Amino acid sequence: MTTPIRLVIVDDHAILRQGLRSVLERADDLVVVGEAASEAEAEAVVRATRPDVVLLDLKLSAGSEFEGLTLCAKLSAEYPTLGLLVLTTFLDEDLVVRAVHAGARGYVVKDVDTTELVRAIRAISAGDSAFDSRSAAAVVRSLSGRGETRAQLTDREVEVLRLLAAGLSNNKIGEKLYISATTAKFHVSNIMRKLEVSRRAEAVYAASKRGLI
Repeated sequence: MTTPIRLVIVDDHAILRQGLRSVLERADDLVVVGEAASEAEAEAVVRATRPDVVLLDLKLSAGSEFEGLTLCAKLSAEYPTLGLLVLTTFLDEDLVVRAVHAGARGYVVKDVDTTELVRAIRAISAGDSAFDSRSAAAVVRSLSGRGETRAQLTDREVEVLRLLAAGLSNNKIGEKLYISATTAKFHVSNIMRKLEVSRRAEAVYAASKRGLI
């Protein structure tokens, strides 16, 4: 029997957390092990439960700050293998890129359907990135709008990086480019080595900062 993916939900609205728990636990391979309404609560719950994935909003209070970005950075630094998936109402190119820079492996908007959200959680748990179609488009627009040299990457690596930004797994990248998953993984590894990063989401952010696409 497959070990279930352990989740923590971080959102300042109790009714939304309860709704998410109810919906997500209908999937046989997902179990919610904790909830939190604030940055401090989230840190304590993650420390106590050691989940596989944290599903978090960027806005955790009525203030103007996006506390979720700070939380992402803290959790990413303390738990490098923890999967951080942003689930928020805010769709903004700068926020998407900032979330990735803070350690998020994925970004989806709250009106995403359940099937896509579950798929994103599974991808994050497996070590892949996961962006819904709109946040992926925001990342790609951000990447495409930069004009600096891309000499560090080959044309094929640029193609792979674009698909990586869209949240595709190695298997899906292989299918899109008509190459094997092993070859796709090789390209991803080369991209991360050239960009001097250790995670797929970091590669997307590093590329956006350097204008490599």
